[in-house]
Amino acid sequence: MIARFLTTVAFAALAAAPAVAFQLDARFTDNDGDLIADIPEDAGQWLDPSVLIFAYTPVEDPAVYAEVWQPFLDHMAEVTGREVQFFPVQSNAAQIEAMRAGRLHVAGFNTGSNPLAVACAGFRPFAMMARADGTFGYEMEFITYPGSGISEIADIAGRTMAFTAETSNSGFKAPSALLESEFGLMAERDFTPAFSGAHDNSILGVANQDYDAAAIANSVRKRMEARGVIEADQLEIIYTSDTFPTTGYGTVYNLHPDLQESVREAFFSFDWEGTSMEAEFQNSGEAQFIPISFQDNWSVIRQIDAAMGVSYSCN
Repeated sequence: MIARFLTTVAFAALAAAPAVAFQLDARFTDNDGDLIADIPEDAGQWLDPSVLIFAYTPVEDPAVYAEVWQPFLDHMAEVTGREVQFFPVQSNAAQIEAMRAGRLHVAGFNTGSNPLAVACAGFRPFAMMARADGTFGYEMEFITYPGSGISEIADIAGRTMAFTAETSNSGFKAPSALLESEFGLMAERDFTPAFSGAHDNSILGVANQDYDAAAIANSVRKRMEARGVIEADQLEIIYTSDTFPTTGYGTVYNLHPDLQESVREAFFSFDWEGTSMEAEFQNSGEAQFIPISFQDNWSVIRQIDAAMGVSYSCN
């Protein structure tokens, strides 16, 4: 049986948690109260690079996605008048640090790391992938393999449970909150946690029976199945959440304002039809970029962070 939560009973305790005292790093200002860093008034602080560096969230093999994103990067280069390079990142932490250090100008940060990127790196998200009808989002799933002996979440007790990384929403924060609040299962005490580093690693690990179960984003699973990386019958889904926002796309706060506007234009004017972007992301339903608000669309993620005791302090 597939369970569901998030806007239903199991998520009620999380939703009732007080909002995270979200605060930007002292380097930034937020005079308009939209929870993202303002563009500096001092033009001397603006970045005006001849080459724009773009990074996609480290969900899967960067080499695969460098090719997938190339038509979009070519379009961004045409709109902005700047060369655009794909920067392969291996971890959420490395991606955040690159933007914080000024080496990354445009990026897609995954759902869970988005608030930390906003708070610590001056990330200004403005776009999200969506379906052709304007709907968006993905679901967190608990998966296992056929014959594992796990048919419901309670059966994870005493087994090995794979997460991705501690900054991931669907790969760690949301499932950890659910396991503890709804099922009384705590890592180390009730099951053995493992960290795979990425959703595709967790999915392959379960398919190959290296892990008994895993918490993953189903958008990644659907794309892997469509590419033939795994077969659907290698996995069993024992739990599906309601919908979360997907990867948020945006710029670093101190990129030249004209460049920020041109980058926005590139996202919303990109024609997906017939491109490798369409071929790849249609497997998880996406067909366009739509405008989003960090303040509104990520409020549920900040609530989960509150329940998990997540701190947005920048080390």
